Amino acid sequence: MAETRTGAVTLKGNPVDLVGPELKAGDAAPDFTLQNGDLGDVTLACGAGKTRIIATVPSLDTPVCHEETKKFNDAVSGLENTEVLVVSMDLPFGQKRWCGAEGVENVTTLSAHRCTKFAEDYGVLIADGPLARITARAIFVIDGEGQLKHVEYVGEIAQHPNYDAALAAANG
Repeated sequence: MAETRTGAVTLKGNPVDLVGPELKAGDAAPDFTLQNGDLGDVTLACGAGKTRIIATVPSLDTPVCHEETKKFNDAVSGLENTEVLVVSMDLPFGQKRWCGAEGVENVTTLSAHRCTKFAEDYGVLIADGPLARITARAIFVIDGEGQLKHVEYVGEIAQHPNYDAALAAANG
C-alpha cells in the first residue's frame, strides 16, 4: 500500500489519515480508470486536449458534496473546452439517479467503487475511521496535456473547496 499522510485533513476537527502522495501543481496527473453512470470506463486519456476539473467528494448524498457538485454544474457552462469530473465511491447507479433528480447535466460523475487505486494515486483515500475507504474532498485541475495546474486538498472535509481558485486555474 502507498504511504499514509497522518492528519493531512480533518473531519469535524478530528485528524484523518490519507493514503497516497500529496500531489502538487506541475506534477503529471496520474492515469486512472473510473466507471460512469452507464458502467463504461473513463480514463485520463478520454479528456485529452481539454482542461479537466476533478472534484473528489466523500458522497453525493451529503450536503456539502451535493452543493459542491451543483456549483460546478452551474460554473462549467461558462468555461470553454473544460469538463468537470466529480469522483466518489458512490455506486454509478446512485450517481446517475442523483444527477437525474437534481438536473445535473454539465458535470460527469464517476465512481471509484471498483478499487482504491484512483484514490491512492491522487492521495485522497481515507485510511481509517468512520469514513475508511471513502475519498476525501479535493480539487485537481488538469491541463490538456495531463499536467496538474492546481491542487487543493480541502483541510476540513466538511467544508467547501476554493471554487474561485479552481475555476481561475481552469480558465487560465
